[in-house]
Amino acid sequence: MSKIKKISFKVNFYEYIKPFRIAPGTSLSTNNLEVILETEEGYVGFGEATPSFRVTGERIEALIPLESPINELLKGKDTKNFRRLFELIDKFFAFPSLKTALQYAILDALSEEIKLPVYQILGGGKEEIETDKTVSVGSIEERVKEAEEIFKEGFRVIKIKVGLNLYEDIEAMEEIAKRTKGATYIVDANTAYTPKQALIFTKELYKRGIDIALLEQPVSAHDLEGLKYVRFNSAFPIAGDESIKNRYDALRVIKMEAVDYINIKLMKCGISDALSIVELANTANIKLMIGCMGESSLGINQSIHFSAGLGVFEFHDLDSALMIKEDKFRGKYKIKIPYYIPS
Repeated sequence: MSKIKKISFKVNFYEYIKPFRIAPGTSLSTNNLEVILETEEGYVGFGEATPSFRVTGERIEALIPLESPINELLKGKDTKNFRRLFELIDKFFAFPSLKTALQYAILDALSEEIKLPVYQILGGGKEEIETDKTVSVGSIEERVKEAEEIFKEGFRVIKIKVGLNLYEDIEAMEEIAKRTKGATYIVDANTAYTPKQALIFTKELYKRGIDIALLEQPVSAHDLEGLKYVRFNSAFPIAGDESIKNRYDALRVIKMEAVDYINIKLMKCGISDALSIVELANTANIKLMIGCMGESSLGINQSIHFSAGLGVFEFHDLDSALMIKEDKFRGKYKIKIPYYIPS
């Protein structure tokens, strides 16, 4: 038995190596909340919350005051009963990134106690996973250059951000495809296109012989009819991201037949909801990818162990820790570009 003794919060500030630009805005830094969970037996588990006001409405200032009620809720509880604890933490549904950090910290402390990595606690589905790396929004020349650099680094799945200028996006994709032959492309509009623009984009790529694995969140998060319209008229698979923040959103888009892929991000939903979404998607024959926000190595560690444990994700967009400055590597995984190996 390993009972929870104390849970502490710590705010960590990270700068991006270079500005990270997507259609809705540019990120220069990120404030993440580290969760430290200590048990009476001396085991310590770590988690990280990366709140996104744009996606989930969370701000780190709203998470910090929850330290005391979280301790009241979980103190004395046994980490071995983690599914029961997940249900308690689910009451904090308005704070999905904090849910993730707490739920993972419980698993991490349990992992330390029983000497079994978290990915094996979750099933040991894969021994390694392949990540992509992302090209920020920029000029055609900037995006082409960044894509070439990523390809030369050894990444074979390249994610390209689009959405500010439709026709520049098309030209950038054509040039990137010429310069990085053999790569697989994930294109992400981050809600920036209208349904008609999304279809112009996909039709132009198809006409020019440019193959993409999927187009992610082409339209507004709340425009599910538009998302469905694009999916039924696109030559390429369509993924939902910002439209799917929890298990109920996932059920809705599955019923509507609005997507081919669901992008699970632990920061949007917590580990408990992510487990439910996986089962819903598998039942409905919807494919899965896993993404990230602005996690450090400590935070991306959570998604690496989750995805390797379940082994069900076709694409892994887990590159945030490669894009920020860190004084110390905190992950329980090894990097062998383009692979992550959980440990």
